[in-house]
Amino acid sequence: MTELLQAAFSSVNIIPTAFLVFVLLYWVAVIFGLLDLDFFNVEIEADLALDSGVDADGVSAVSWLNHALAFFNLGRIPLMLFLTFVALPFWVISILANYYLLGNVALLGWLLLLPMFILSLFVSKILTTPFVHLYAVLEKEHPSSVTIIGQVCTVILPTSTTELGQASVPTSGAPLLLNVKSTRGSRLSKGQTALVIDYNAENKFYLIEPYETI
Repeated sequence: MTELLQAAFSSVNIIPTAFLVFVLLYWVAVIFGLLDLDFFNVEIEADLALDSGVDADGVSAVSWLNHALAFFNLGRIPLMLFLTFVALPFWVISILANYYLLGNVALLGWLLLLPMFILSLFVSKILTTPFVHLYAVLEKEHPSSVTIIGQVCTVILPTSTTELGQASVPTSGAPLLLNVKSTRGSRLSKGQTALVIDYNAENKFYLIEPYETI
């Protein structure tokens, strides 16, 4: 373990290690309700209109970049989930390559850092593909927001007017998980009961307010 820690924090592996630590800290913050699930979020649009005021070369370059990002599933799954599956293989590849192949020679490690990152992108594409299908199915099977409004839910992740959390709504099958925010002036903690009163279609979250069951 000591040898692994020394390798992880050596100069040649410090960037992959810092990347992985950043991702781990994010998930810890989400678990403890310090950050929203969509604190970091991106939307990828593959097609751009030529009448947007950008010249054809600019549109072509941006469109190419968007297609490249979409190829690696970025935009089809949450950004931080994508980064998690990039950071982990990037770190593993860097540790193993520098230890077994490059002899921990700093110069070689730094020169091959970019190729190792690119390789990790392809690994992440394979690892995230099941999640792409999962999110597609969840969106397809997600019931109409109209049927959810008025339902009683239980808070799973703390939420406030500015902090995105999660709540579950009981169904005949598995509970339905919702991204939620609370009404102005109220903060809801894990385990509290709330009432779903509205849906924000633009930002894709439900508005809930405290509700005491009899």
